Amino acid sequence: MTSTQPVAWDLSGFGDEIDPDPRLQISVLKALGARHIEVRSAWGVNVVDLDDEQLAALAALLRDQEMTASAVASPIGKVDVSLDADLEVARLRRIIRVADALGTPNIRIFSFFRSAGVAVESIRDDVLLRMRLLADEAERAGVTLLHENEKDIYGDTPERVLDLVESVGSSALRLAWDSANFVQVGVAHPHDDGYAMLRPYLDYLQVKDAVAATGEVVPAGQGDGQVLSTLTALRDDGYTGFASLEPHLAAAHELGGFSGPAAFGDAARAFSGLVSQIGVTTK
Repeated sequence: MTSTQPVAWDLSGFGDEIDPDPRLQISVLKALGARHIEVRSAWGVNVVDLDDEQLAALAALLRDQEMTASAVASPIGKVDVSLDADLEVARLRRIIRVADALGTPNIRIFSFFRSAGVAVESIRDDVLLRMRLLADEAERAGVTLLHENEKDIYGDTPERVLDLVESVGSSALRLAWDSANFVQVGVAHPHDDGYAMLRPYLDYLQVKDAVAATGEVVPAGQGDGQVLSTLTALRDDGYTGFASLEPHLAAAHELGGFSGPAAFGDAARAFSGLVSQIGVTTK
């Protein structure tokens, strides 16, 4: 049933897609109407490698600028599944300290790569073991792991994402939805093919789109990710969480996707146009 009440979502974005300097990240996000930031790196340093002094400085900057962290976009689980499971648990402990310092319970994670030629079905047990260990750590710390459906990890299709979250069965493991990544692994219609099965576990929205024929990432609504359909369904389902801009509109650099201030603004305006069509505002 469509809600008749005004719907407002919290607008956020990957700050390091704008610039390595968190001051500029914050400035651009504020200009676009966001009061939240998803933190993946600052000063060119990934969140897992920020030292205590850098972390304290970043936390102070967010407080001074009255910005809140929507999530820590960690690299946890973005490694080969053959590596020692304890290594990712140790890295998660550091990320939990980062999340605590930045005042967010939300930590973005992944579900492991595999070597070339290794069948995805063959790594399922090893993935589930590692995800259970990570979920146990999150439960103890009172944080929420948000699994992103990244390309070429175990949980890259709706069916395997569902298998992952239901098999682990932890309240500390939830989902971030990324339409573009689904398109890039051959999911023809992400909304039609995956939304209903994953919605019970979906707590976070990452905003980008992609063209199926080429895999090119484009602003929301300009690709084949059925973004408008998903936004409309989220509105009708009563979603009230974060919408985090992750445009990936320029060549990737060593820390991940990048856009630059101008392209990031283009992505924000594309998203704003979509939500305005369905009567959703951002704050």
